[in-house]
Amino acid sequence: MAEAMKYGRQEFAVNLAPEHIAAELEPNRVDLPRRTTAEHIRYALNHPIDSRPLAELVKPGEKVCIIISDVTRRWQSPETYIPILVEELEKAGVRDEDMLILSATGTHRRQTREEHVGLVTQAVYDRVRVEDHVCTDQENLAYVGTTSRGTPVWLDKRALECDRIVLTGGVVYHFMAGFGGGRKSILPGIAGRETIMKNHNLALNPGLGRGSNPQVRSANLSDSNPVHADMMEACAMARPTFLVNVVVNDDQQIIAAFAGSWITAHQAACRLVDRMYGVPAREKTPLVIASAGGYPKDLNFYQTIKTLCNALVVAEDGGTIILVTRSDEGFGNEDTQRQIAGYATMLEREQALRADFSIGAFIGYLFAESAESHHMIAVTEIPQKAFGTAKIHAVKTLDEALELSRRLNGGRDLRATLLPHGANTLPKLQ
Repeated sequence: MAEAMKYGRQEFAVNLAPEHIAAELEPNRVDLPRRTTAEHIRYALNHPIDSRPLAELVKPGEKVCIIISDVTRRWQSPETYIPILVEELEKAGVRDEDMLILSATGTHRRQTREEHVGLVTQAVYDRVRVEDHVCTDQENLAYVGTTSRGTPVWLDKRALECDRIVLTGGVVYHFMAGFGGGRKSILPGIAGRETIMKNHNLALNPGLGRGSNPQVRSANLSDSNPVHADMMEACAMARPTFLVNVVVNDDQQIIAAFAGSWITAHQAACRLVDRMYGVPAREKTPLVIASAGGYPKDLNFYQTIKTLCNALVVAEDGGTIILVTRSDEGFGNEDTQRQIAGYATMLEREQALRADFSIGAFIGYLFAESAESHHMIAVTEIPQKAFGTAKIHAVKTLDEALELSRRLNGGRDLRATLLPHGANTLPKLQ
């Protein structure tokens, strides 16, 4: 019996005959050392990868910038590891007044005092300066070079003025950069808006009308992914001294930490994520049914991009994709909604995206683009009319979706791959 597809706080049975289910893909079970969060962090600091310990890399009198993610990445629980990192620097003789905690907001808004306290703890906030990066604040940006792909790299000069830069963050699959964490603390984290826009536009093929680059995808850390490769070049220009990255489980608990070289410690974290969530798949199938994983993973359509990208890996060209995503909060992002519903043609969508790239807009574009090449059916609370001209069919139940799939495919059931935890199951075709 196939696992039910979660839908908000409900679930739908998959009413397909067993002979029509080609595969049911689930995340892998990975045995890891049992430690508390603090023990994970201290173990990583005491066993740095391709680096001397942080305490041996910094000297009294040096200024140290710790880069943290912003409130949109609260799942990383920086409040659990920032105090340990500050304590480590203090033991090495770095004074509170010589530390700066800079929040890598990218293009996001400034944060409140309460949000800063939540990210670093009250005890750290009372001792160490905490500031937000602002990508449009030209006075606080410095030009450090241009990448081989033509991206002018402007970075927050407050970080550059420090003797040491320490990157922190969490590692998950990322549908553009391959994986989160690592070099993303620098670009987009503390980069100028022009730098971010130029980098993110590399997700599109050169030339209007040529759409998205298929190499810009989850788990691709090769040079064939220009977004990732460009980020690596920009990060190298900042010369980070050290990195601490964490990996979390489905319950957003830290289950591992990695420290050391900003390149190889990050790669080690990526390998663990791949071991956990990269799942072998034998074939592509004409139908893929994928649930985002229920509440809270399907609160909005924006979050469902991870599920779509994973489903696309095992969907045949021209096949049918059923996305089970309740999306009580609607699209969850104005740019995503505008890209899906606000334009008459794909060319207009692409023109708008190239002119003013944002992650939200790119997500909307990918949904609309995928619906051009596949039959896309969304089981969702979002009404059909909200999808505008995008070729996305909206229905209320999985049974309705299966009936629509039959009508779209000559009245027959198709062989299906099931992804009950679609947001964090990345099929790897063998």
